[in-house]
Amino acid sequence: MENEDTPQIITHIEHNMNHCLFDCKWIPCSAKFVVIGSLPKGSGTLEIFEISSGELKKVKEIERPNSFKCGTFGASSDIERRLTTGDFKGTLEIWDLEKSSQVYITKEHTDIINSIDGMGGNTVNCGAPEIVTGSRDGTVKVWDPRQRGKAVANMQPAKGEIKRDCWAVAFGNSFNDAERIVIAGYDNGDLKMFDLRTMSLRWECNLKNGVCSAEFDRKDIPMNKLVATTLEGKFHVFDLRTQNPTKGFAQVLDNSAKSGTIWVARHLPQNRDLFITCAGNGQVSLWKYQYPEQRSHVDSNGVTVGVAGKLNRLQRMVVSSQPINALDWNRDHTGLAVATAYDQCVRVIVTTKLNLH
Repeated sequence: MENEDTPQIITHIEHNMNHCLFDCKWIPCSAKFVVIGSLPKGSGTLEIFEISSGELKKVKEIERPNSFKCGTFGASSDIERRLTTGDFKGTLEIWDLEKSSQVYITKEHTDIINSIDGMGGNTVNCGAPEIVTGSRDGTVKVWDPRQRGKAVANMQPAKGEIKRDCWAVAFGNSFNDAERIVIAGYDNGDLKMFDLRTMSLRWECNLKNGVCSAEFDRKDIPMNKLVATTLEGKFHVFDLRTQNPTKGFAQVLDNSAKSGTIWVARHLPQNRDLFITCAGNGQVSLWKYQYPEQRSHVDSNGVTVGVAGKLNRLQRMVVSSQPINALDWNRDHTGLAVATAYDQCVRVIVTTKLNLH
């Protein structure tokens, strides 16, 4: 039952772009965002919009020969605000959007970069600025934008192993200058956690469906929770505070959606226990994670086991006729988000009453 405290999800602006859109990101500390996509002729576009009097106004457009797939501002400071992009040919580029100029380029992947994340550009005492990319070529690479050319870490299948298409990557556990973890999700349902400090595989499991997105609830704290979304309308929330030697991490699974693939999940920057999922039928759902009374207990063998919490859906709303493939919350304005979908529209979405939850 809805009551007066129930959040409402409202499409504030809907803007048709007439070409394919793959990602969108707010430009830090501004009312502008960048939309990443490709034109029918196959070239890539970075388009910058600002919100003006309830409408979108295009400020700038950068066109390149190859289609862009994904982007992040995570490895750049709020002063520089440099965008890092991955494209369909496996090229990683860093852009000075003010000057419309490219400041870094490297092509170490042999196929499309499906996913990208950045870390360390802004937060103090959480390690060096780094970028992580996941590609169809089966590799996950970590880059230091201060070092030209080669990746500083390369996670790839052992000789003889089948190369799986990596669909999702994200940083986490970056709470000091030494610790940092990468989570990677693959087309066969594999979810792998790589520890960059020890350069080892810390944990892995299989979710039985291709992993479309993965995100820690916060990147710059000791890892707390992780949401991984998959094909066939499912998503998993893992409690990462307790890792059992045999059972791994406690998790709660939601498969209530009859809405096809869950393309993406994004945690609210102002409250890590709220997150939104975007589905194949154009529906967005707002969730709250409720912790159990005790997050771990000791089993009969004297070993600590994690305890999963519960999921409470606060609201859902169909905002598009096609799958929503990207969403980005605004860091400065609670409840403000931008989203792209396969109906070739970019939308500015407002979610109300989030401060009550």
